[in-house]
Amino acid sequence: METILFATKNKGKIREINAILADMGVQVVSMEEAGITIDVVEDGKTFEENAMKKAVQVMEIGQKITLADDSGLEIDFLGKAPGIYSARFLGEDTPYSEKCSVILEKMRKVPEQERTARFVSCIAAAFPDGRRLVSCDTVEGIISWEAKGENGFGYDPIFYVSEKGCTMAELSAEEKNAISHRGKALRKMKTLLQKELERHETTGAE
Repeated sequence: METILFATKNKGKIREINAILADMGVQVVSMEEAGITIDVVEDGKTFEENAMKKAVQVMEIGQKITLADDSGLEIDFLGKAPGIYSARFLGEDTPYSEKCSVILEKMRKVPEQERTARFVSCIAAAFPDGRRLVSCDTVEGIISWEAKGENGFGYDPIFYVSEKGCTMAELSAEEKNAISHRGKALRKMKTLLQKELERHETTGAE
């Protein structure tokens, strides 16, 4: 069975990834499980650049196919902030409940039609033989008036999904995976990975 590393320490992400890639016949291993403790400096200008940097640096240590994602919340009224700085907004160690509260306060007087936002996710794959893959996707929504829901993680409690009539944090894991930015980007990556692995098996290429 092929082992694939995922360059994250976020247990919420690992749960989502394992659920989506479960039927691929691969074993997804976190950095922690692989004993990799590197902290990659995310200094790229885009989600894609940050995802690829993480994938490549972790792959160079683990020497296995490595996936990494960079994702974040873009709020149009705030000039697409926090964007690529979503995890570092107010400091990486600041609880997301506090980050959400600060954003809600910033948006307190903003009318609904101007509360548009989206989650963005880019997934990068780095192979030890030099091959690289990238997939990106989004989910559109609005910033809610208050935090709601106990599921999910990060900014999910303040991201209202109109088509579902609730916040991302009020969705079940299955419902979230079906519509989320990361779920959609991962399914795209899953297709790309399957093609690469099949091609590798067919050609016997190293």
